Amino acid sequence: MFRQTTRRLALAAAVLAQAACANQQAMAVSRPTVAEDMGASSRVPKRPLPLPVHDGRADAHAMAVVNAVDPAKRTMNVSHEPIPAIGWPAMTMDFAVAPSVDLTAVKPGSRVNIAIEKGKNGIYEVHGVQPAGKAR
Repeated sequence: MFRQTTRRLALAAAVLAQAACANQQAMAVSRPTVAEDMGASSRVPKRPLPLPVHDGRADAHAMAVVNAVDPAKRTMNVSHEPIPAIGWPAMTMDFAVAPSVDLTAVKPGSRVNIAIEKGKNGIYEVHGVQPAGKAR
């Protein structure tokens, strides 16, 4: 019984791994634009979604509107666009902010490009903030 269960689990893991690899390959071939991802809203400019800047690292980028900033706690609340690279829909949320990010220039109401990176604890943290439209 134990051996049969182990074989079934191994087979299920192999199938899931193969599906994940196929999904990664499909994503690499066809990159949706922000407008396509958001349902092609007329107020969203059509531009390619940015690629991660660090190969092999769990980071992603998004356009966002800053709702609040707390430099003392190193946090910010943003409403971000969908982040397909990590499977997140558009939402409003709080983020911890890396010590390297200068929060003095980040003001509520501003549109920004954010770079987030998944830490060892599995939590995403903001590692970069730039005004929207500027090159990274």
